[in-house]
Formats: sequence, C-alpha cells, structure tokens
Amino acid sequence: MRKGFLKRNIWSAGASLAVIAGASIATPALAQDAAQTPPADSNQGTTVQEQDQGTDGAIVVTGFRQSLQKALNLKKESVSSVDAIVAEDIAKFPDQNLAESLQRIPGISIQRDAGEGRAITVRGLGAQFTRVRLNGLETVATSTDGASANRDRAFDFNVFASELFNSLVVHKTAEASLDEGSLGAVVDLNTGNPLGGKEGFTFVGSAQASYNDLSKNWGPRFAGLLSWKSPSGAFGASLSAAYSKTDNVELGNNSVRWAQATFDQVSGTNCWTTANSGGTYVPSAVCSQAALSFHPRIPRYGIVGHDRERLGITGSVQWAPSDATKISIDGLYSRFKETREEKWLEVLLRSNERSINVVNPVYDSNNNMISATLNDAWVRTEHYLRKSDTEFYQIGGTWDQELGDSFRFTLLGGISKSNADIPVETTIILDDRDAQNYKYDYSNMRQPVLTFGTSVTDPANFQLAEIRDRPSNVTNKFRTAQLRTEWDVAEGFQIKSGAMYRRFDYEVKAYQRDTAVCGNGGLDLVLKTITCSTTSTFGPTAVYGFQATPQLTELVNLGNAGQPAGTTTSWVVANIDAAAAYTGLYNRPLALDVGNNRNVTEEVKGGYLQFDAKGDLFGLRYALNAGIRYASTDQSSTGINGTLPVTVKRTYDDWLPSVNVALFPAENVILRAAAAEVMTRPTLGSLTPGGSADGFNYRVSFGNPNLDPYRATAYDLAAEWYFAPQSIFSVAVFKKNVKSFPVSATLTGQTFLSTGLPASVLAASSPAFLNPAQLAQPIWTVVTTVNGTGASLKGVEIAVQAPFRFLPGFLKNFGGIANATFIDSSATYSQSAPATAVNANGSLTLPNRAFNSTLYGVSKKAFNATLYYEDKKFSARASVSYRGPYVDAGSGTGNVFEGYNAITNVDASVRYKLTDWIELSVEGTNLTDAYRDRYTDTAANRNYEYNHFGRTFLVGARLKL
Repeated sequence: MRKGFLKRNIWSAGASLAVIAGASIATPALAQDAAQTPPADSNQGTTVQEQDQGTDGAIVVTGFRQSLQKALNLKKESVSSVDAIVAEDIAKFPDQNLAESLQRIPGISIQRDAGEGRAITVRGLGAQFTRVRLNGLETVATSTDGASANRDRAFDFNVFASELFNSLVVHKTAEASLDEGSLGAVVDLNTGNPLGGKEGFTFVGSAQASYNDLSKNWGPRFAGLLSWKSPSGAFGASLSAAYSKTDNVELGNNSVRWAQATFDQVSGTNCWTTANSGGTYVPSAVCSQAALSFHPRIPRYGIVGHDRERLGITGSVQWAPSDATKISIDGLYSRFKETREEKWLEVLLRSNERSINVVNPVYDSNNNMISATLNDAWVRTEHYLRKSDTEFYQIGGTWDQELGDSFRFTLLGGISKSNADIPVETTIILDDRDAQNYKYDYSNMRQPVLTFGTSVTDPANFQLAEIRDRPSNVTNKFRTAQLRTEWDVAEGFQIKSGAMYRRFDYEVKAYQRDTAVCGNGGLDLVLKTITCSTTSTFGPTAVYGFQATPQLTELVNLGNAGQPAGTTTSWVVANIDAAAAYTGLYNRPLALDVGNNRNVTEEVKGGYLQFDAKGDLFGLRYALNAGIRYASTDQSSTGINGTLPVTVKRTYDDWLPSVNVALFPAENVILRAAAAEVMTRPTLGSLTPGGSADGFNYRVSFGNPNLDPYRATAYDLAAEWYFAPQSIFSVAVFKKNVKSFPVSATLTGQTFLSTGLPASVLAASSPAFLNPAQLAQPIWTVVTTVNGTGASLKGVEIAVQAPFRFLPGFLKNFGGIANATFIDSSATYSQSAPATAVNANGSLTLPNRAFNSTLYGVSKKAFNATLYYEDKKFSARASVSYRGPYVDAGSGTGNVFEGYNAITNVDASVRYKLTDWIELSVEGTNLTDAYRDRYTDTAANRNYEYNHFGRTFLVGARLKL
C-alpha cells in the first residue's frame, strides 16, 4: 500500500476526481468497468453490498450501481460540497456530450443548442461564472450557437464527446487550495489514469448508429480505448478516441422580437399626409392604437440545418518508479465542426412600418397586434450559411513526489488552446418590397399562421437585395504552472500551501463583406464588383437589386414546423453558390468589424495557505479546512477606438478566505457548513477599450477595461444521510451576496482622463485635442459599462438516491435518483420600457427605466429524476429533466427582458449483455420531441422563437476484451 500518497495528493490539488479515477480503471468511460476495485475506504466505513458474488465468496458491486457508490464515496469523504459522475454513468447513458451528463447533478441546468447540451448553469449562476479544469488545468473551449460565436469565458461542453471522460466532479464550495475565478462552481474533467487499471492490455470499443426522426438522417458514432499496465504496476499508457457525425434539422418560427411603430395607414385611415415616406403625422385613435401596440418585427417560419462532426482523442502515459514517485503526461485533442444552414420566409416589418398599410388589426389584452393584413409589405427570403470549426488541444504533466512520511508535493504544468474559426458566414437576401395581402395571426402565440398573398415560389417576384459575409475567429490560450505541497504536522492536522502562475490570452477577429445590391448601378462581370448610383431612391416601386432568376434560386419546402393550416410552406431562396459567384461576394475586400476586433491578456500570480484538521470535539467527530488564497491579476485589454488600436493595462489583487466544516453526529450522517469570498473576472466583451471618442462634443463610448471582477460572499449549509449502500438523502441551502456586477450606464460630468484612453484617439482638429487642459475637465459624457450595485441569490437543493432492495423478487433490481433545486434571486437592470404616446412627428420615445428581475440564467425551479433497472444481463434507465422558465438577457424595442419558458426532456436506454465481452444497446434522447420556447417581454411572454429538433435514437454494440 502506498501510504495513501495518491489520495492525499489529489486532495491537496483540489482535484477530487482522481479518487474515483484511481478506484476505477481511470481510463475513458468505455472501459470503466474493466476494473472492479472499490475506492479507498471512507471515514464512515461504508459497507457496500450487491447481488453479484465473486469466486472468493465476497460480495462486490458491478455495473451502474458501482458507479453510483463510487460517486457517493467521493462526496462522503470530501469536507467541502462535492458532487460527481463516474465513468459508468457517462458511458452508459445516452448523453451526446458532457453538458447532458452534468445536468443530472443537483443544482445544474443546461442550455441547449441544436438539440444538444452546450453550457451549464450551477445554482443559478451562468456559464461565465463556472471554471472548468481538464486534468487539473483550467481551460476554455468555445464553439458557436444560433446567433454568434462564444466570445466570453463560458465553457462549451458540446465540443467534447462524453465517451472521452471517466469522471466529472463539481466543487460547489470554495477551498483555498481550489483555483479561483468561480462564483458558481469549479468543474473537474478527467480523461485518464492507466495505472488505476488492470495488468496487461485492455481494449474496449463501441459502435452506434444514430437516427433523428425529424431530419430522417442516420449518423455514425464510434468510440474506442486501448490501455496497458505493466506487470510491476510501474508503467501504464492509454489511448482513446471518439467520433460522431450527425445531420439534423431544426424547424419552427421566429419573430425576432416585437416592436412598436407608426404605420402608413390603418384600416383606410391615413396616418401621414403623404404615402410611404415624407409628410407629417396625422394623429388619430386608430393610428395611435396601432403604433403603441406591439407587432412582430420579422415574423417567419424556417428550416435550420445542423451538420455536425465531432472527433476526440486522448492519451495518457504514467510512470511510478517507486511508491513515492509518479509522473503523468496527459494530452487531449478535439475537433468540432458544424455547418449551419438557415432558410427563412419572412416579412420585414422592422424599420419599414412607415410604408406598410395595416388592414383589420386585432389586439389582445397584452397590447399585442396579434393579427392583421398588411399591404405594401416587405416580403423577404433569407439563405444563411455558416461553417465553423473548433480545434482544441491540451497537454499537461504532473509530478507527484513524497518526501518521507509527512511531506509531499505535486508539480503541475501545461498548455491548452481553443481555436474557434468561422471562415464562412454568408447571408443572401431576396426581397419583394410591395407585396399585397400578407396575413399574420398570432392568436396561438407559439404557432402563428403566416400567409403570403403573392407568390413566393416565383423568382420573378423577387430581386437580389443584400449580400453579406462575416468571417471571424475566437482564440483562447492557457498556460499554467502550479506547485502544491502537503505537510502532516501531527495526527489529524495538515498544512497545505502552494504557488501558481497562469496566463490567459483571448483574441477575437471579425470582418465583413456586407453590401446592399442596387440595380441602378452596375455589376462588373469581370471584377465582380457592385457600384451604386448616388441618386438612387428606395420605396415600394424603386429598383433596388438584380432580378432573381431560376438559375439564382432554389425551392424550399418547410416540413413539420408545428405550423397551423393556412401557413405558406414553400418559397424560393437564393442559391448561395450561384448568387455569390454572380455578385463576386467572396472576391470583395474584407472590412474590419471594428467592435469585434479585440484581445485580452491576463497574467495571474498567487498562492494559498490552508489548514486541514480532523478529530473529536466533546465527543463529536469533525473535519475542516480553512485558509486563504491570494491572486494578483495583471490585465491588458486592446480594442479599436475610432480607427486606432488602444491598449489599457491594470492590476488588481484578491484575498479570498474560505472555510469548510463537516460534522458527523452519527455514523452515516454528515452536516456541512461553508463560507468563502469568491470572484469571477469581468466579462471579456466588456473589457475592450474599443469604441469611439468625440473631441468636438466631448463624448466617449467604449467598453470598460477598468471593470472590477464580480465579487461575492458565499454561504452553504447541508445535511446528508447515507441510509443504505448506494443511497443518500440530502438537503443543501446556499446563499450568495454578489457585491457588484457590470451594467450599462451613461455618465455625465466625467473627465476624459478617467477613461484611461490616450488623447491620440481624438480627432487632431477637435477642440479637446487642441486644448489638452479639457481632458481633465468634468465636461465629458461617457457611455460605458460600470460596476453595478450587486445582487443576491439563495436557494435549496434536495436529492435522494436509492436502490429498491426492499422490494420482492425482480423488483429489487430497480432503483431511483431524483433531485430538485429551488432558487430565488434579485438584481436590478436598466433597459428601455414601452412607449406610451406618439410624438407629434410620428416617432416613439422608449424611456429608460430600472427593472428588478432574477439574475440572468436563473431558473427558479429545476428537477431531474432517473429510474433504473439492473441485473446480471439486462439494464434499463429512463430520465426526465425539467428546467423552469428563466430570464436570459435584457431585451430591446420596448420589451422588458427576454428568456426561455420551461422545458422538459426525456431520455432512455436499454442494454443487454450477450456475453461477458459484448453488450447491445438501444437509446433515445428527447423522446417527447420537446419544443424550445423562447420569449420576449416577461409580462407579455411574446413569442420570440418556437422550434423543435426531433427525437434521436441510437442502436449499437459495445465490445470489451
């Protein structure tokens, strides 16, 4: 026995997941059950029993129940609040990626993209508040979603296949020895530990075919592991890989928010003295009612294709020349490619209401114009294509060394890089700007009827109106070095200390080739360039583009998007290849997307000191850790202000004390308490000094590189009762007082010097540049992001898990897992409110007001439940996850907040062992074909988007040798 060296070392690292990894095979998930060695005995002396009996008469745990017990052992042994999923959980549940595995932990909800999990929320705090460590090294992996690339600190779990990992551990309370940077949680992902496996070779492989009932497409999914451990146990190596490809669709409707605006005419009443444009506003009751009501900005149905390919490879080499020394090298490579293609049929009311005539509008109690007929409408079809490719790699090394019986250290270092590239993001638009008799009806708010009165399948009715291309790239890099030490001062008392260096580099680059196509100019068929006349006029009868032809278009048929009868379901869109070639789109020069060209570098240096103690006090057994962590952050932010790159540097320090206490009033009862100061560094997009500076009007608009981190005080209380093997009933209450978080603000009476920007960003001819004394005068208006007043969050988690061993016969092979999370939070945000009157000139004024809401991303209720059955041959599981409605962001155009309504997802799997080495499986995800329901305006709950992704079924086999 190695004196508990590995176990103690991992605790000092704060990476509890290796306790599980050392207990199981600690190789990728597919081979988790290749070793049956139970984990190290816990302080509670838990006795694990199960129906399977070994050759020596000992009762051992196997299969899914084994993984549940290992996760509980880890939770039980930890002083802080920890939850885990072990490899068997991941490998044998139909989770497409890590996010879907993590949602089964109490307090964790996920956000889905293209029907699969992408980002997580822990105890109500969003993805940017969660730090992720891969094999002990902090990292960030980013991909794209429906709207844009991830340009923040959030970790996109959809980049990785779940098969590559053998354990996930979520640290919900802070320790001094645990990496800082999280208000929510620290999530540890572990890929391998071949010395934890059996001697000799182990091979595991699986093959599955996935089928989606909406896209009607099949896709392959493969995974494999090869590992070897020397007879002496001194050397081990493993290599694993996972590959999957899917080609699914998303069908539904989208309003692109709702808005207020004045129309040209309402039911025969002219609202302006001249039609379509110009003139003066003519007040009337019908025109005012229409203007102040909310109408959909871009009502539309469409098809979104998601062609995804995911490849992951992990490798691990370990050498333990003696009981006191172990050296490990781990690497991971992942590539996630997606082609997203959207085809929409819509009416562009947005900003075009002035030329549109409304007939027979109908209003509801939420001040919505829920149905109407529109004439002179801008009918538009959009064809959007985005190709994205995220490559991630990480390589790290660990040296564990024991010096004598009482002192040990871990030296850890490594690098990672996530390169999220979008080489193509193209939109080509066809317009018919004088369409008649268009009807929309949102009486059923989630499934509107959209009917086009003129033909939308005839290219002759359309002109090529706009072409766009917006390539971009987001790159994140981490370099980490850490030294962690442990000193056993006396029985039951230990001192931990360490030092760390971490460098994080973030860079985003974005460009655009956007242009309007105008028919009054010309197209150079040699140079493929477009010229426009400076005297062009636009309106319903203007010549605004090139005539669409059958050669430049293609026909779209909607399919089952949940649309009611009467909805138009076929239309033409531009053929992207033909239209791009015709207009020379990809030959046009790239222009900087100024606001999305920026970078941030953070260098963090620091260390920690922590005291661990355990013993008895007045007959009550206890364990605790208490300490403080110090982090000094050197930050450098660069952006483009005006036309000049600007860099602003700053340094800030954080002292982060924490304490965790566990009390053991009975053999299988644990009471926990924790308190800590925690922090998350500012949102990356808010740190840019880019923007504009006006030395004539003394106005600056830019990000704020001097933003403070999010800082909070966190409290946690929990009670856990381990009432039987593989069983727990637990209740945890938590509270976080967030001291500040960034909000948008317009500040008057400021000095230019307070912005930190150099005077060179001002125009050389401006008064402020010519008179430097004005830079220090409080005459400037600054539009930026500032530190807000703070927020509060509190909640409770309830979890129960148990096999049904008390039932008779085969029923004893059933078991269940269930948890619920209830959260209450409060924060104040400033945003626009609805207009209440039409101005004399026909415009509307949206007042800016403060509104109270939950923190963004917080669902007040979330539930997860799993019912399982397992015997020696057959196993089955069904899982239900519910996430309540939540506010996702501030909205616009007079809508107060926007977010998502509640969603319930149902998954299931069935497995049968033909032999000890081959197993067959049938699995299904999203079995109820749940719709994603996004809304705008919390009170009115207006339809933003309503779409579905279909059910996915997987059939396959698993081989273990």
